[in-house]
Amino acid sequence: MSEKQALGDTTLNEDQTKGNGVDLENHVKLDEAGDAVQCADNQSQLDGHEALRPTRLYKRRWMIVLLFSSYSLCNSFQWIQYGIINNIFMKFYNVDAFTIDWMSMIYMLTYIPFIFPVTWLLDKKGLRVIALVATALNCAGTWIKVASVKPNLFAVTFLGQFCCSCAQVFILGMPSRIASVWFGSEEVSTACSIGVFGNQLGIAIGFLVPPILVPNVDDLDELAHHISIMFYITAGVATLLFILVIFVFQERPKLPPTQAQATARSIPSEQYSYTASILRLLRNKPFILLIITYGLNVGCFYAVGTLLNRMIIEHYPGEEVNAGRIGLTIVIAGMVGSLICGIWLDKTKTYKQTTLAVYFMSLVGMIVYAATLNLGHLWVVFITAGTLGFFMTGYLPLGFEFAVELTYPESEGTSSGLLNCSAQVFGIIFTICQGKIMDSFGTLAGNIFLCVFLLIGTIMTGLIKSDLRRQNANMLAKAAAEGQMSRQDYGATALITQPQTPPSHA
Repeated sequence: MSEKQALGDTTLNEDQTKGNGVDLENHVKLDEAGDAVQCADNQSQLDGHEALRPTRLYKRRWMIVLLFSSYSLCNSFQWIQYGIINNIFMKFYNVDAFTIDWMSMIYMLTYIPFIFPVTWLLDKKGLRVIALVATALNCAGTWIKVASVKPNLFAVTFLGQFCCSCAQVFILGMPSRIASVWFGSEEVSTACSIGVFGNQLGIAIGFLVPPILVPNVDDLDELAHHISIMFYITAGVATLLFILVIFVFQERPKLPPTQAQATARSIPSEQYSYTASILRLLRNKPFILLIITYGLNVGCFYAVGTLLNRMIIEHYPGEEVNAGRIGLTIVIAGMVGSLICGIWLDKTKTYKQTTLAVYFMSLVGMIVYAATLNLGHLWVVFITAGTLGFFMTGYLPLGFEFAVELTYPESEGTSSGLLNCSAQVFGIIFTICQGKIMDSFGTLAGNIFLCVFLLIGTIMTGLIKSDLRRQNANMLAKAAAEGQMSRQDYGATALITQPQTPPSHA
């Protein structure tokens, strides 16, 4: 029983035993109780527990995250559309394999210098401006590619890919920001997973569709026709999504979805310093460890995706379509893993434990994939690649959400941007190194190279201190709400137990 309830019960018992002769005494006690409540209110404010701000969940949040997923899909599709039919584009543009590898690696390289101005722009202008710029750049890149379907226009198609890679900078780190701005604390990890889901689905379609739309034919005119069809379809979808963002995408809901988001909104913009925020993040030791481990894991995934065609063709000549299907299997399994992990996090809040378990299973999956790639059975490769994808791709939203927990109340876009910057750096390094190792020593040596770094990442993940700041903020807000309701309940109890003076005594 609380102290306030006990005080109320004591007052009631005194009324029943002593009657109305203790009127003045009761009034004194009530005045003292009122003073106690006032002191509790003052102490609550001193402790940082303010009155709860109004919050609300809007149905529009699902439209926002699905629209984001759609234009993220369109952009990520183009990341791998050259690499998965590497040999065909080499023949059409008469360039070497390393040059085509750069059509994927340009996505990684562009991200590194531009992520800091983009996250600054996100903090200053908000989600809607970022969404408009992203879809505009993506749309422009697709139409430039439409104009590049001639064997002597490789520079033009590279320019189009560069525009799309710039758009990716405005997309890749947004899932956690959209989830925090629009979704409640019990669904934020699921929403982040849906945001990442679009990116993964785009990669999956990028593995599957190009080998189907662009067959390996010797006639360059026929090949140009097939490539043109693929580019026109992509441009049409990108244009439609740009129009939808103009008319549908909203900056943020009128009321925040959580108390943590309400607190973040209450910080005056003039008190926020982007440079100071970056410096605080770089002094956050658990977050620094996460930056490195995230980069190692996702960098391995980028290398596997970029070089998948070369790995499959080396052991299974003429299987370009099946190489695409294996890539599709990797990403589809990863999307399932992402959604399961997101739902699991919302239910359990076990961020470090889940991240460590998935990281370790990514290492196991990579070892099994490397050991079975050269057995000569494609169905085995489908199974092992799917297992690898389930954990390695499923790790993506885990890293985003763990980062937000470790860095709250810093901007989600900034923390996600640093994670992705690390992933791009390691992605470039791993892709180049694994490609050179494969050329000199074969695919098994290249995959073992990645396994070593996944082992290092697993060990480092175990060293991350689990400091769940966002969860603590929400728990404090709930505690403040319960304390406020308890004080209100006591006030009502005091009024009920106050003795009524008979008219004859007035």
